[in-house]
Amino acid sequence: MNSRIRKYRKALVSPTQVAVLMLLATHAAHGQSTAAPPAAAASAAASEDVQQVTITATKRATSLQRTPLAVTALSATDLENAHVQTVQDIVHLVPSFQATTQGDHGVITMTLRGIGNDSAKTEYADPEVALFVDGIYSPRAEGAAALLFDMEGIEVLRGPQGTLWGRNSTVGAVNMKTAKPVLKDKFGSIEGGLGNYNRQGLRGAFNVPVGDTVALRFAFAHEQHDGYVDYQRAPHPSLAEQQAAFLASNPPAGLAFQPLNPNLFVQGGPKYNAQDQTAARISLLWKPTPAFSWNLSYEQFLDRGTPSMNLLQEQRPGEKFWSALIQVAPYLKRDVNTVRSRIDYDLGNEMSLSYIAGYSRYTGSSDFDQAGGATVPTSFTTGATYQQDRTNWSKYTNHSHELELQSTGTHTVDWILGLYYAAEDNGIRFDIPIMNGTQQGTVGWQGSFIQPKETVDSKAVFGQATWNVTDALHLTGGLRYTKDVRKNIGGRNWGWDGSDPLAPHVPVDPGLDPSSPHSGFGANPQHNDGRYEGSKTTYLARANYDVTKDFMVYASVSSGYKSGGLQDGGVPYGSETLTNYEVGTKNTFLGGRVRFNNALYYEKFKGFQFSAPVTNPDGTHSLATSNAEGAKVYGFESELAAKLTDNDRVQASFAYTHTELGHLIGGSNDYRLPTCTVPGISTCLDVTGNQLPHAPKFAAQVMYEHTFQLGNGDTLAPRISVHYETASWLSVFNMGDPDRQKAYSRTDLGLRYASSKDWWVDLFVRNAENGKVKTSAQNAFGPWQAQYLPPRTYGLNAGVSF
Repeated sequence: MNSRIRKYRKALVSPTQVAVLMLLATHAAHGQSTAAPPAAAASAAASEDVQQVTITATKRATSLQRTPLAVTALSATDLENAHVQTVQDIVHLVPSFQATTQGDHGVITMTLRGIGNDSAKTEYADPEVALFVDGIYSPRAEGAAALLFDMEGIEVLRGPQGTLWGRNSTVGAVNMKTAKPVLKDKFGSIEGGLGNYNRQGLRGAFNVPVGDTVALRFAFAHEQHDGYVDYQRAPHPSLAEQQAAFLASNPPAGLAFQPLNPNLFVQGGPKYNAQDQTAARISLLWKPTPAFSWNLSYEQFLDRGTPSMNLLQEQRPGEKFWSALIQVAPYLKRDVNTVRSRIDYDLGNEMSLSYIAGYSRYTGSSDFDQAGGATVPTSFTTGATYQQDRTNWSKYTNHSHELELQSTGTHTVDWILGLYYAAEDNGIRFDIPIMNGTQQGTVGWQGSFIQPKETVDSKAVFGQATWNVTDALHLTGGLRYTKDVRKNIGGRNWGWDGSDPLAPHVPVDPGLDPSSPHSGFGANPQHNDGRYEGSKTTYLARANYDVTKDFMVYASVSSGYKSGGLQDGGVPYGSETLTNYEVGTKNTFLGGRVRFNNALYYEKFKGFQFSAPVTNPDGTHSLATSNAEGAKVYGFESELAAKLTDNDRVQASFAYTHTELGHLIGGSNDYRLPTCTVPGISTCLDVTGNQLPHAPKFAAQVMYEHTFQLGNGDTLAPRISVHYETASWLSVFNMGDPDRQKAYSRTDLGLRYASSKDWWVDLFVRNAENGKVKTSAQNAFGPWQAQYLPPRTYGLNAGVSF
């Protein structure tokens, strides 16, 4: 395993090499730069009134305070101050938003207003919160784990966005906007950082004009730190104790005793919960005439970190909390190559045409210890369970195309029309060997899930119009028709048969053909072939009224839709829909120094797609998806931004969320559940009326920053950010305290020194309390385990603009 990791690490350009290349390039650019540096631009923006925020949530540039929907806009400065690297880092900046880690695939799944899908880590499931980069949809959960760098900003749209944003934006959308090239200006920046857990970071960007009509922008980032999870020493019961445990288990005839092999337990090498990510982007802007512009970019993302580990919630005596008894060394390889393109053309007659297209290819593999050393082996085949979740290979390819025609300027009716097409071609092989005791033990069960081709084909047509009845009253209506076709071609689920005496009792090998003689997998795999076709019309109806120029109220009814699909066995499941009723206000006070926005909503969720790994009555395993009756969700959100003085800034957000599941009988192999009385599942629980996971009743975030003017333009700015939320469940099963994250607070600290000579140093502490915040839970192996947000981290970043 270590040799395989080293092999892939050689494919990466080292941070040092990147730094040398970038410094050479920036040195060449330095003498000709006449543009205001990014740091100066950020400082200038910070001195303006807080309402000066422009967003594109309605597919056109509008002021945040004139946009009648619940949206959080995070600027590049906000992201830098919060040390945002992935989507998970913006959780504490957005009301009603959660992002959880999922170990075996090393991905992040998102929840908004209490609604999400933890199973969206698989090739089957789609998220309820749609992720876009520059308006281009990223369909697989791996996209949320990508490294964020050189960003213009992030917009989080709360509530269904099914009309303008489309696919799977059932409960909201996250649009990440990358920084674009600038014509005729040459500037850049470079930053490096260090921290605990051997954290090393390096990132930079520079803009280069090529004549008067073309500009290029180069950006890169590298972030790495050691894993948080130490390896526990191998168990060492006496030989007599091992033999007694072996004999007491009534071993199969002919099975000879073996002593525990300490070399089976990982003691060195990369640890779990490590980061090692590199990304680079080159962007081009071509603007040959004032009416035409083309933004084109190519981005590569490489991930060589490790998955997050399931830790014991109550650690064994004498062991560190951040440690585990590991039999499977962590491994993660993700390569993503993406091309994004946007062409805008002013047609004249106050109309514009835009063509937005994207192509992305993901390849990956991973290895994960699902059991996480929950129990300690008493012999080579007793006392514990060995479970390896191994993605031998996976590939996700997608492309999308969107054509938008819209009015420009100000009219009695503002409108937009669009056509959309997207396609995916995905495949995966996923092996799960489960052994009794250790890798040396007998087979408990094992499976090989081989899905060579799963396709998605989605087409849509949409339109939205706003009737400006008066200068103060505006009525908006929108419709979108979507048709989805999904196919599963050649998929086979091979499960352990156990009847062949010649089959070796060893974990399934990545190169094994399960159909070969004496493989132990039998001759009748589960066939996944199938086709799903569905369509849906989603809508928006909204009215907003400007009570004054600084006070707007709005009310809306909107719907969201997520396609149905196919599960293991080729069995279809239905679509899910959400209808959202919302009223809100946008307020600006004190001449622009205070921004206060509110939203009150009620959501009716139908056909909730609940997915989980289950054991079938015949002993086979599969990923099952069922449509719950749905859920009812209602809540309230507030966001406040205030510039108290020229040097004092406060931001705060508050969210209240109430969730209630409709009728659902749920099963999951991640939990020890009672025997099921419903046909088709071995164990299950009636969760009707339970609360949805990752939905605290109340959450609040407050950030305060004061800027000290040191003279000569130098500044020193300390900041403190405190997040608090009440207890929340970690699954729909609501199984008591172990399946629940208790109420907690988390404090992040920062201190930034900015020189008038365009360099800066930024010190930070995250999770100052060193709190243990759970993001998932399971008790499949006996004791309760959980995954956690990172422990306390601290460090510094230093950079220069030119």
